Amino acid sequence: MREFGLQLPDYPWNAMQPFALKASRHPGGVVNLSIGTPVDPTPEVVQEALKAAADAPGYPTTHGTPALREAIAAWYDRRRGVPDLDPEAIMPTVGSKELVAWLPLLLGLGAGDVVVRPRVAYPTYDIGAQLAGARPVAADDLDELDPDVRAKVRLVWVNSPANPTGSVRGQDSLRRIVEQARQLGAVVASDECYAELGWGPWDPARGGETVPGVLDPKVAQGSHEGLLSVYSLSKQSNLAGYRAAFVAGDEALMANLVNSRKHAGMIVPYPVQAAMAAALADDAHVQAQKDLYRARRERLLPALEKFGLQIRDSEAGLYLWGTAGEDTWATVDRFAEQGIVVGPGVFYGEHGQGFVRVALTGTDERIDAAAERLG
Repeated sequence: MREFGLQLPDYPWNAMQPFALKASRHPGGVVNLSIGTPVDPTPEVVQEALKAAADAPGYPTTHGTPALREAIAAWYDRRRGVPDLDPEAIMPTVGSKELVAWLPLLLGLGAGDVVVRPRVAYPTYDIGAQLAGARPVAADDLDELDPDVRAKVRLVWVNSPANPTGSVRGQDSLRRIVEQARQLGAVVASDECYAELGWGPWDPARGGETVPGVLDPKVAQGSHEGLLSVYSLSKQSNLAGYRAAFVAGDEALMANLVNSRKHAGMIVPYPVQAAMAAALADDAHVQAQKDLYRARRERLLPALEKFGLQIRDSEAGLYLWGTAGEDTWATVDRFAEQGIVVGPGVFYGEHGQGFVRVALTGTDERIDAAAERLG
């Protein structure tokens, strides 16, 4: 009998089990700063909206309710500097990871096509290409590619602010990659789910700039053709358990994506759509949550430096990206000895060797415990 099943690599986080076990033996308890799952309460305004929409006997729409799509368009205008976004060019998704994994297939990519992703990147970009039978290639600029590879590029993933590094692409950098992709006839999909969590020069609450996105008029240059902006409410609104995300951009691409997802039954539940609309209309809880993360970051960062980590990038997002100048697993093990679980940089590609990713998603008590142990 033939073997069944996709021939995908093992899920990388399984390799963390021995280090998690070592950390769990610490007398002060484990501090898990690895995966980065939110730990703070889901805002009441969101919970109430979910409850109010709980009586939902009929099928929801794949394209999303008009109320949700209008809320997303208003949010892009208010928070992302993208005015006049057509609600028809917007669609909710079952979390952003789902879209990352299935977008190459939904775009019709296959053998012979190339999907470009950042050199240090979330592994699901590669998995999505493999599910479609396409070839994933790592590059931060399309000019890095050999001419024969460039000619086969059909999808370019941008991730800014980046996971795991926390680096941010400015308008000029984004505009350059959009221009390069358009010359090749490729789609640019920009994963922007940490955009509200900028620090330092990217923190508007502290006099900085708003993190730019691919639909920004100064980036898109008057047209959303070939552009998709992907966003999630997991981080800014503590909605990871809701699987609440959306995609917006090119109208023609969106119509095709909506049609394909109708056939596949990829639908966000109606109560979740109502909760998303409520979350997007309320900026107060987003700022309050960001203030919590800022305070945790300010306590954790100097402690990591005292522990011997050199922090790199980390301009935005929920992670601190650093190196101790040694093998990744040696650093992971030293953290585990202190009862702290961190993310190995090697999970994010060969250029992550020697680095670890430390999440800010611990309670205040756990962040304080980590800072005390490290300092």
